[in-house]
Amino acid sequence: MRIFCFNRYVYPDHSATSQLLTDLAEHLSGAGYEVVLVGSSQCYDAADAALPAHEHVRGFEVMRVGGTRFGRNSLLGRSLDYMSYLLAAARLLRRHVVEGDVVVLMTDPPLLGTLLGPLARRRGARVVNWLQDMFPEIAEVLLGAPMRWAGPPLRSLRNRGLRMADRNVVISRAMATRVAAAGVANERIGLIENWTDEQGVLPVEPRHNPLRREWGMQDKFVIGYSGNLGRAHDWQTMLEVADTLRAREDIHFVLIGGGKGAHAFANAAGLRGLSNISVQSYQSRENLSNSLSVPDLHWFSLHPALEGCILPSKLYGIQAAGRPALFIGAMDGELARFLRDTGTGFAVAPGSASEVCASIERLIGDPALAATMGMRARQYLEANGTRSAALMRWQAVLASTSSQGNH
Repeated sequence: MRIFCFNRYVYPDHSATSQLLTDLAEHLSGAGYEVVLVGSSQCYDAADAALPAHEHVRGFEVMRVGGTRFGRNSLLGRSLDYMSYLLAAARLLRRHVVEGDVVVLMTDPPLLGTLLGPLARRRGARVVNWLQDMFPEIAEVLLGAPMRWAGPPLRSLRNRGLRMADRNVVISRAMATRVAAAGVANERIGLIENWTDEQGVLPVEPRHNPLRREWGMQDKFVIGYSGNLGRAHDWQTMLEVADTLRAREDIHFVLIGGGKGAHAFANAAGLRGLSNISVQSYQSRENLSNSLSVPDLHWFSLHPALEGCILPSKLYGIQAAGRPALFIGAMDGELARFLRDTGTGFAVAPGSASEVCASIERLIGDPALAATMGMRARQYLEANGTRSAALMRWQAVLASTSSQGNH
């Protein structure tokens, strides 16, 4: 069986989807499958990257197609990059995919599965959609009026693509519910949560963490955010928290990563004269144990209307680092319930800065509670969400899909 995986960002890009694909490709190639990743020549935060068009790495093949290079700074430029990748990827699919292949289609760019899936089926391949998010629902929430008329026809087109696929792999139960509501038969829906490298990311005690020393945070209670902070994430609540706690010299806030929201957060903090916030660049995968262990408390967020459309993968890194989490989003949603049920963190509604401050004060005043929450998070990951278990589930899904044949 030959497996083609399509996504705009592939190895060696540091984005979450690229790392997931790299893990999957390494696992499948080690199991004897021929794996080809098809990406663009861009990197997530470097549109002008000059990555080779073709290479063999770590046992799998990487093919990259050219296209526009406007980057992520504007919606128009990003849309043009989307379209150019889709066109180039379609040409590559026609040239290389043959009957019996399995084509895995992620969701960057949006509607990738909807547009390339039928083409793959015509080539005699089986199609698996790997849904990291739900479009156009995300655009409807974040863009509002401009999507009022485009949303319904795009959703109808997307739903046809989901129903056509041999399998749709989702990353959360709430997303599975949304896909089923689109008219997809249950036997064509599979749940495989995302993962982190729990063996490569281990808890590091503050006093042994070189990054805490390097960043001058040895004696601080650190509240951190790691990864992309984008349009779907609420950062304003944490800005108010940082402002409220600005006089506390024992508390510091750090953003490790990037994104539109990270830049906005840093700029707003500068305008308010907040010296208790610092920004650090993305860290290498080899340094994740240290970077994810810098915070004593991690925060992450999701627009309440996007429950079931996205599940922030950073949750798994927080668990691997053995740290408690604070979620800002829907109080009755999947993420808030998870933190409450597992006792691994707190959940607050957007704008509830006072509740966030109370949670921080509670952990500062009770270090044993913070340690217990972090330990529970790590134990939950080891018992329920290891990388090896997820990859074995993926292997089983692809093997069964290949054996089914076209319908």
